[in-house]
Amino acid sequence: MKAAEELDETVVTAATDTAVETIQREMTSFARRARATAGRMHPELSLVSYTLLGHLEERGGCRATDLAAHYALDKSTVSRQVAALERSGLIERRLDPEDHRVQVLHLTETGTEILAQVTESRRVAFRERLAGWPEEDLARFASYLRRYNAAGGDEPAGDPSAD
Repeated sequence: MKAAEELDETVVTAATDTAVETIQREMTSFARRARATAGRMHPELSLVSYTLLGHLEERGGCRATDLAAHYALDKSTVSRQVAALERSGLIERRLDPEDHRVQVLHLTETGTEILAQVTESRRVAFRERLAGWPEEDLARFASYLRRYNAAGGDEPAGDPSAD
């Protein structure tokens, strides 16, 4: 009986290893495609910029140091990204009303409009790509993605330094 249990464990391990390798390869492919597609959505808005703008919108603004902490990046990396977004007129710095020593990054009106346009373009692209999927498969896929991302805790969703 013990030999049969060991054999089953070996098969499960091999199947698990194969599945994990497939997941890793497919997620890498997804990330590569997402970066390539981002440039087509809006020529001035990379995937990194889109991610940072989305975070600022979600939070209602935040400090550059908060962005660095959230994405586990060096402050200088975030500073370069923020400077590019400022030059593009997509974000602006405002004094924190509670502490005038602190500057908080906020989307500008233009930043909000472009973020909304790109978000809608991405939504359309996802709908097109998933058009043939049954509703139950979509729900299951969404559930698996939430579960996978929740298992990572508060770790960064992406690497904004890969711009």
